[in-house]
Amino acid sequence: MKKLISIFCLLLVLSCNDKNSNIIYLPASSGNINSISVVADNLLWEDKVGGAIRKVMAAPAKGLPTDEPMFSLKQIPTPVFTDFATRSRIILKVEKTDATGIEIKENVYAKPQTVVVVKGKTDQDIINQIKENEAKIIDAFTKREVSEKLRRINKSLLKDQEMEAALGFTIDIPSAYKITKNQENFYWIRKEFSSSKTLDLMFYSYPLDGIRKGDSTVVDVINMRNKMVKDGIDGEDGIIMTTENAYAPSIFEAIIDNKPAYETRGIWKIEGAYMGGPFVNYAIEDKVNNRYLVAEGYVYAPSLDKREFVFELEAIIKSIKIK
Repeated sequence: MKKLISIFCLLLVLSCNDKNSNIIYLPASSGNINSISVVADNLLWEDKVGGAIRKVMAAPAKGLPTDEPMFSLKQIPTPVFTDFATRSRIILKVEKTDATGIEIKENVYAKPQTVVVVKGKTDQDIINQIKENEAKIIDAFTKREVSEKLRRINKSLLKDQEMEAALGFTIDIPSAYKITKNQENFYWIRKEFSSSKTLDLMFYSYPLDGIRKGDSTVVDVINMRNKMVKDGIDGEDGIIMTTENAYAPSIFEAIIDNKPAYETRGIWKIEGAYMGGPFVNYAIEDKVNNRYLVAEGYVYAPSLDKREFVFELEAIIKSIKIK
C-alpha cells in the first residue's frame, strides 16, 4: 500500500510539472491609453500605407470642439520590434505576404493585449484591408482600452450604492468623483480638479415612449437632456447648460450592457456665459422597466485637450449593468 501511494504521488507531481511546462507566462502590457504601436517598415509608413493608417486611426475623435486624433500613433520599424517594444497594449502590425486579410489576436506578446495584423501582397492590398475593416479594427482597440481604463478605475471606487438602488443599476465610478446632487430620479456627480477644470456625470431615467425612433430621435434626446438638466442642476444666477445654438449633435447606435442605446455626442454651452465643452450621452433602452436609463458625461476644460477626459466618462458609462 505504501508503495502504491508513493507511486501515485510521484505520478501526480510529474503530471503537475507537465501541465506547468505548457503555461506561457507573459509580461504585463504597458502604454498610454489610446496609444497604438504601429509596426511597419519605414518605407511603408512614410508612403501611402502609412497615410491610410493615419487617415483611419488618427481621424478626429467624435464630438470634440477641436480636432484631436482618435488614437495617438507611434511607429516601430519591424526590425526593432523586439523585447520591451512588443509590450504595447494595442498593436497594429503591417505585413507584406502572399496572403491578404486581417487577424485580431489577444495576448500575443504581453497581457492584456490586442494585436491587429494587416496582411497584403501589395501596398494597395494592405490599404484596401485597412479601409474595408476600419470599423472592426477601431472596435477591437476601443474595447481593449475601455477594459484597461476600467481596470484602473476599479482600484478605488466611489460608494454610490444609494444611487444604484434608486435608479436600478450598477456602475464603476472612481472615488475621485463626488455626488453633488441626489434626488429620486436625478443624480449629478462631479470630479473637480480646479475651478477651471471639471468632469461631470448625470444619471436619470426617462419614459420609453419619450424618444421617437427615426429622424426625430436626436431632437427628442436633446430636448429630454435639456429638460432634465434645467430641472436637476441649478446654475448660478439662473444660468443653465444647453446644446441649443451650439454645434449640431451627432447620434449613433450603440450597445450598453447588451442593450440597444442611442449614443449622442455634441457640445454644451452655458447661456449668457462663455463656457462650454463636449458631452457624450447614452440613452439605454430598458424594456423590462419600461424606460430609458440615461447616462451622460460632460467636460469643462478650456485650453486643454479633451479626448482622454471624454474617454474616461465613456468608459465609466460602459460599465453600467441594469438590474
